[in-house]
Amino acid sequence: MNIEPLKIEGAWVVTPRQFPDDRGVFMEGFRADHLAEHTGHQMQVVQTNISVSCAGTVRGIHYADVPPSQAKYITATTGALIDYIVDIRVGSPTYGQFDSVLLDADTRRAVYLSEGLGHAFCALQDNTTAVYLCSAVYNPQREHGIHPLDPTIALTLPDDIDAPTLSPKDAAAPTLAEAAEQGLLPRYEDCLHFRNSLRG
Repeated sequence: MNIEPLKIEGAWVVTPRQFPDDRGVFMEGFRADHLAEHTGHQMQVVQTNISVSCAGTVRGIHYADVPPSQAKYITATTGALIDYIVDIRVGSPTYGQFDSVLLDADTRRAVYLSEGLGHAFCALQDNTTAVYLCSAVYNPQREHGIHPLDPTIALTLPDDIDAPTLSPKDAAAPTLAEAAEQGLLPRYEDCLHFRNSLRG
């Protein structure tokens, strides 16, 4: 598999090598040892999440308190989605910026994002299934969100999605500036310190 860094520090895109034959196709979807060559530590998967979304659904921007936060490894097993990695770490050189990757059932690409980064995606097709490998279990007391349509972040949604479908929770989430004012955002230096602690 090919693993390349994204413009947001602490995030990578993973492109698997596919082996098609007359039965179908085979590939390695996740290799902790290969990923560790880039992150500096092995991702310990303790929870997997699966979401199925109709076209036009936007989920996120979600993140968790650091430590331990929640590193995520995301891929689409059916359909297609645009995955957004948002830098919400106060003090980061790319604070308030994002990168995006098309994840679909053809390329089988995945995205890895480190602890402290914000995550969102927009489903492009009905019945788009996203699978998340997570390094920490869900803890509702430590989970937060940023409004996905915050104009200061300005996620680039597809032109044909005029009114994305949001959950009530995401629709009520604060803007990045409001979350910063409330002291809800992770600090870049804390994220780096925690990631360094995982390297032993």
